[in-house]
Amino acid sequence: MALTIQIEEKPKLNNPVLIEGLPGIGFVANIVALHLIHELEAKPFAKIFSNSFQDLAVTTENGGTRSPINELYYYKGKGGSRDLIIWYGNTQALTTFGQYELCGRVLDIVEELECRFLITVGGFKQEEVKDVPGIYCAASDTETLKEALNLGAKVMVGNIFGVAGILIGLGSLRGFKGFSLLVETLGTYPDANAARYAMTTLNKHLNLNVDLSRLDVAAEKTTKILESFGWIRAAKEEKKREEQFRWFV
Repeated sequence: MALTIQIEEKPKLNNPVLIEGLPGIGFVANIVALHLIHELEAKPFAKIFSNSFQDLAVTTENGGTRSPINELYYYKGKGGSRDLIIWYGNTQALTTFGQYELCGRVLDIVEELECRFLITVGGFKQEEVKDVPGIYCAASDTETLKEALNLGAKVMVGNIFGVAGILIGLGSLRGFKGFSLLVETLGTYPDANAARYAMTTLNKHLNLNVDLSRLDVAAEKTTKILESFGWIRAAKEEKKREEQFRWFV
């Protein structure tokens, strides 16, 4: 099996925005995506499997198995908010080829749904983080960068590894506009506080008004899912595994 996509429905959307929410530093994007899916009651329409995902299956309590997977959800906007496509999953691809293939295929799908704007979310690892973390951005073009800066973000200088960076770069080559939104985090655990500031910024930009009171629930669920796949462990083991997550953002 190479990369396989099961499309269960082809929703009719009006100029939707793609929000990427795969695991990364602080698992900020994962928490944001899961929270959006639950709060907006977003509907799944595609499943993605790849031989570049982890080579394992996690057993369940009833004897079943759960595989590494990415999923696409959609939400039809209400009250002036934008239609959304939410990209959620329990893993990124583990190879460079796999990452580019994954991003390219997702761009193919959302382009067919008339999506032309991308937002990737991630954590920006720091040794110390204040109660109000800084937010940084990088964009496909100057005009879009101004949009992100107007949300209170600062210009990101450096490298953005993984899907959060690749998607914006590949998308710009294909005429998509978009930006990466990176929130400061210690990066050693699912960071609900960083996710809260990312979600607040998305609310503002997309006119969503999503309730943030249950964000901690999404963080707890994210922790359990990631623990089952071995992406996070007890705090004393985190430093040993830090280098393994180079592709995280």
